Amino acid sequence: MVDVWSFICGDCGFSKNGGKPFCYDINFLKDPSSCINHLMVTFLDVFLLIMLLFMMFLKISSRPFWSLVRYSNLQLVSAITNGFLGLLQISLGIWILKEKLRKNHEFFPLKEWLLEIFHGFTWLSVSLTVSLQLKQPSRACLWICFVPMFFVCGTLCTLSMSYAIGAGKLSLKAALNVLSFPGAVLLLLGTYKACQCEDANREIGESLYAPLNCHFNEVDPISNVTPFCKAGFFSKISFWWLNPLMKTSQEKTLQDEDIPKLREFDRAETCYLTFVEQLNKQRQCESSKHSSILWTIILCHQREILVTGLFAFFKVLALSFTPLLLNAFIMVAEGNESFKYEGYILAMSLFFIKIIESLSQRQWYFRTRLVGMKVRSQLTATISKKILRLSNTARLVHSGGEIMNYMTVDAYRIGEFPFWFHQTWTTILQLCIALVILFRTIGLATLASMAVIVLTVLCNAPLSKLQYKFQSKLMLAQDERLKVSSEALTNMKVLKLYAWENHFKNVVDCLRNVELKLLSSVQLRRTYNVFLFWASPILVSVASFLACYFLEVPLHASNVFTFVATLNLVQDPISSIPDVITAIIQAKVAFARIAVFLNAPELLSKNLKNECFRVDLKGSISIKSADFSWEGNALKPTLRSINFEVRHGQKVAICGKVGSGKSTLLATILGEVPKTKGIIDVHGKFAYVSQTAWIQTGTIRENILFGSEMDDEKYLETLKRSSLLKDLELFCYGDLTEIGERGVNLSGGQKQRIQLARAFYENADIYLLDDPFSAVDAHTAKKLFDEYIIEGLKGKTVLLVTHQVELLPKFDSILLISDGVILQTGPYHQLMTSSQDFQDLINAHKETSDSDQLASVTLSQRHSSSNKCTQAIVLKQFNAPNGNQLIKKEERGKGDTGLKPYLQYLNQMKGYIFFSMTALTDLLFVVFSILQNSWMAANVDNPHVSALKLILVYFTIGAFSIVFIFTRGLLVVALGLQSSNYLFSQLMNSLFRAPMSFYDSTPLGRILSRVSSDLSIIDLDIPFSLTFAVGAPIVFFSSLTVLAVVSWQVLIVAIPMIYVAILMQKYYFALAKEVMRINGTTKSSLANHVAETVAGAATIRAFEDEDRSFEKNLYLIDVNASSFFHIIASNEWLIQRLEIISAIVLTAAALCMVMLPPGTFTSGFIGMALSYGLSLNAALVYSIQHQCTLANYIISVERLNQYMHIKSEAEEIVEENRPPLNWPVAGKVEINDLKIRYRPEGPLVLHGITCTFEPGRKIGIVGRTGCGKSTLISALFRLVEPAGGKIIIDGIDITSIGLHDLRSRLGIIPQDPILFTGTVRYNLDPLSEHTDQEIWEVLGKCQLREVVQGKEEGLNSSVLEDGSNWSMGQRQLFCLGRALLRRSRILVLDEATASIDNSTDLILQKNIRVEFADCTVITVAHRIPTVMDCNMVLAISDGELAEYDEPTNLMKREESLFRKLVIEYWSHFQSAESH
Repeated sequence: MVDVWSFICGDCGFSKNGGKPFCYDINFLKDPSSCINHLMVTFLDVFLLIMLLFMMFLKISSRPFWSLVRYSNLQLVSAITNGFLGLLQISLGIWILKEKLRKNHEFFPLKEWLLEIFHGFTWLSVSLTVSLQLKQPSRACLWICFVPMFFVCGTLCTLSMSYAIGAGKLSLKAALNVLSFPGAVLLLLGTYKACQCEDANREIGESLYAPLNCHFNEVDPISNVTPFCKAGFFSKISFWWLNPLMKTSQEKTLQDEDIPKLREFDRAETCYLTFVEQLNKQRQCESSKHSSILWTIILCHQREILVTGLFAFFKVLALSFTPLLLNAFIMVAEGNESFKYEGYILAMSLFFIKIIESLSQRQWYFRTRLVGMKVRSQLTATISKKILRLSNTARLVHSGGEIMNYMTVDAYRIGEFPFWFHQTWTTILQLCIALVILFRTIGLATLASMAVIVLTVLCNAPLSKLQYKFQSKLMLAQDERLKVSSEALTNMKVLKLYAWENHFKNVVDCLRNVELKLLSSVQLRRTYNVFLFWASPILVSVASFLACYFLEVPLHASNVFTFVATLNLVQDPISSIPDVITAIIQAKVAFARIAVFLNAPELLSKNLKNECFRVDLKGSISIKSADFSWEGNALKPTLRSINFEVRHGQKVAICGKVGSGKSTLLATILGEVPKTKGIIDVHGKFAYVSQTAWIQTGTIRENILFGSEMDDEKYLETLKRSSLLKDLELFCYGDLTEIGERGVNLSGGQKQRIQLARAFYENADIYLLDDPFSAVDAHTAKKLFDEYIIEGLKGKTVLLVTHQVELLPKFDSILLISDGVILQTGPYHQLMTSSQDFQDLINAHKETSDSDQLASVTLSQRHSSSNKCTQAIVLKQFNAPNGNQLIKKEERGKGDTGLKPYLQYLNQMKGYIFFSMTALTDLLFVVFSILQNSWMAANVDNPHVSALKLILVYFTIGAFSIVFIFTRGLLVVALGLQSSNYLFSQLMNSLFRAPMSFYDSTPLGRILSRVSSDLSIIDLDIPFSLTFAVGAPIVFFSSLTVLAVVSWQVLIVAIPMIYVAILMQKYYFALAKEVMRINGTTKSSLANHVAETVAGAATIRAFEDEDRSFEKNLYLIDVNASSFFHIIASNEWLIQRLEIISAIVLTAAALCMVMLPPGTFTSGFIGMALSYGLSLNAALVYSIQHQCTLANYIISVERLNQYMHIKSEAEEIVEENRPPLNWPVAGKVEINDLKIRYRPEGPLVLHGITCTFEPGRKIGIVGRTGCGKSTLISALFRLVEPAGGKIIIDGIDITSIGLHDLRSRLGIIPQDPILFTGTVRYNLDPLSEHTDQEIWEVLGKCQLREVVQGKEEGLNSSVLEDGSNWSMGQRQLFCLGRALLRRSRILVLDEATASIDNSTDLILQKNIRVEFADCTVITVAHRIPTVMDCNMVLAISDGELAEYDEPTNLMKREESLFRKLVIEYWSHFQSAESH
């Protein structure tokens, strides 16, 4: 090694330092003629030449070498200056070689001439090539070349100037080093200018070609794209581009439209396409799908990862210089100056190194956050795309709640990981550099330091495994809790009707308790990690000093405080190791879950539908000998031996008993059910109307158009055919009325007709209609059938599932299905003569119709109505103020809320105690750390204190610090658990007690985003963030105090700087808080859209609307990501400016110490002060960073708090006014002048209804769709409180008693049959109040006994989410079973048998008559026969009581509304009989 060194450097390379080839003396490094100096330059030259060759091979020039190019003045000046410098270096090298040969007749050592020539050649090549652009390198390569070149030249310039001042002479080599720095600056400016020109040329090119590519409508206005897109190098490096938005935030409260859009490169679509492209490449190369997804993410962002890694490397290098400077400072303080003004040079060097450190770290953090944002966008987009492809079996495994968790929690955790990625290797690198410095400082005693570090890492390994295990369990528990919460919140109306809110809330609370136990385990493991790594610097220092004692290494201020400063600098990365480990574990768990979801089975529906090239095949369906199974299992077919063919333009009816497979047959045609055998061919475009109406949040018009272009004539015809014209007149804003989530402010009939309108407007070839007439009255059904299906869909293929047999004669063909098999196919008259099953179906209908009674009606007085709604009314442009619409804009806080959200988090006395004790332990830890270092500073050079005593006292004080750190960790976990538990309980209490008006006007996504992502932040992030946000300022001010004690003059600079820092922080918060709130509301919009997509995936696929749905998802992802992007940018904007302030304070302190008279303070205290001063920068950064992070996190508490104080319903139980246990005894219901409005500012829905339901009577409620029938039922159950009047049951005003007492005493079969995830037993008797025998008896009465017995598990048979594995009719039968089990004196049937066949309906009506013979039964029905045997009929028209009398009396009145409804119904029935 010495021979090689001598060959290159000669004797001068090491003769000056005792024969050692390497020396850490800063004076030796400063000498321009030293070999170390030469080698540093040579390494730079080699790097530059490699990069130059790489660029030349990578990118061939697009223009000839000698083409005419106009160079800017800057380029010419740069080329001339640097070319001249290169020639000077070459000339110097040749001159030195000539002199050596003339004097010594040899050319060794090489460094004196060869390295000079090599450097000159490199400088000349690089400068000419880049300045004159003889080749066109990529922008990334340019920056990778010239940023390091700039820093190295700057370092050489500083060292050469320092050497020249110290030596009092200036060599030619030193002069060239000084001149090379301006040359590097010119190169950097030239590169910046060239990149700007390239951007401008690209923009001009894009603007020229955009219209040709037809994308000009899609391009965002330039003014609304983030300035980051066009920002130059210096603007990006200093975050200057953010200033306009900062200024806007000071002038007004920011709104969504004020947030600039992301640049094209960062948008979700670009990220998703890149991801898919890379994923396909990976899957071609690898067999393991799991690993390919991980590598895909890495490959998509490899360039950004490398660039951020480079910035991280610069930051580590800059940080590692500071202990060397501290050592030099202590030497100066001890009077060992190398030259006169060394202290001043060191102070300025300290400033520049701190600035370089700041610039590097800020770019590192910002760009890794940016990568994380893009990863999150990629995953969110990929998940949303996957939702529309999931097979049925995959849907059973991944519920809607779990999918929501993947997007809101798991993708968020993975998106956080890139920020921590470089922390792994930079921490290791910093530790290695620190160990080198420690070895130089304390020699072999460094081995003790290494031993403690290795021991710490080994101790951490089992803890990390445990943390991973508990984190995985926690996520599963969170999924389960979210699934149940989502189900309960979605079906809150049903829970309230059954008075089951408390039970479901208890279920959620139990799941939450399980989650909290796992959360406690996760947080405790994290605490142990924090304790381990925070304690390790103390243990390392004690172990090292003890090793020094035993190895007899002398301890002096210079080596002790170089050691302490080095440890302080690595303490921050070491203390962040637990966070890194936590981030890795959370990302690993999240990634595994998302990978499983992305690899879930997909639908193969694309294989079923054929492109239609022949006109005669268009709209045709052919199925031959096919079996279909929802489970994809050939041994368990859902439909068997299916054979049928539908030709273009045919109208086909599908009928059969409940659960026979009618809806499944439509699903097979749509490709939703896997085919296990046979052939299926479908030709043409679908329109689909599902049995359960799927309505999106938005206006009626948006739901009908469904992404299609507006055609006024076609739109008007659609409204007319769908019988929606009259309904639109009733709405204040016509078709611009906003519909609540799942159509909460529409009646069942209105929802179905909007679905029908959507299908009609689609103008498809094949219409698949799943029982759309069950929710509308007879007149509307007749009108829809004639005008919509017969006339409107003339020439279209229609498959209609129906139980209304009166419509069957007009169909071309009828399919009769039973138990998954098509029994018979043919026209009506053919089946009537050949099929006994079909005859039974028709006869059951005749029996339910009570034809003798109906026949007595004079048919001459047929009802006819003409709708005179004109196009002008329908297409009127309504300007609907948002304030008057049902769906309110999401509430978000405004301005600075001060300490309010923090106090809400601490919430009660116990929280304040925990927080105070945490802050106290933090303070004590810092105080004891200062005491520890003060002891060392005061006594390290004290001859009266032995080395052993020095170290033992040092260790004792450190031990107390360790105890305080451990105590703090336990208190943090206790605080976090206590606050999380309290906030969740308050939120659940508020949500479960909220009135239905809240759910009607609040999209579910807003609530779910709070109970998923916001709650996850509160659980996992806020506790430690709050602690660090309090602890970091204590560390900062303690460091400043130590500096001020040694040199009080620093306060002259520090106090104004702290004031400026506070002003900057206020300036920052004006932007950050609003953008964070916007981020929260946009996250809710995204969650809401995902929830709707999950619910309506089948409809979206049927309409082939996946692309539009996905585009909307991409748009919402971008809107959310844009606010996040500006949050992270504003964080770095603030921190960078604060770092500059702290660098100024540190430099001022250093200058003060230089100017102090010698001997004012011992070198120990100066070393201690500067060691704290060096960490001042990091302390301030961590302080502000944690405060900013906490300020962003605390928005989650603010968002939860918005739903923690919802105005609740009336009391559940009024203790002083509880009804008797047997109430109601008789079941008498008196309604007096009842007026109902849904919102205080809304119109009356019921206008003063007065009537009495006598005990034990059967009351029928009839009226046209949307007249207010269901509203009357809601009033009876107090889902909506009366605006006037009252309802009295058995002498008790229902508003005077508790809601639970009221609802639990009434029975209901609701309009929407809802089943919950669980078992058959749980769905019938969730409160476990009945025996198995009672449940089996009820199942028998509900016609479900055979079906349930046919399943292996019996009463424990599974019910999937939304009851998706049971037909709609079976779900209604389950609801009937609940009513039979409850046996209330008052039973309400709200369209209870709308989705079941006539024969089943007949049996059920008889069962109800028998089982509830002495009860008051209130029946709301569209099927007139259902109410014909009632004692009294209440007819409602437009919210007013039209008539109330016995059916026979009403039939005698000519103008009776009931009579008209009966005539309309009878006309359909007569039509069926005539066939």
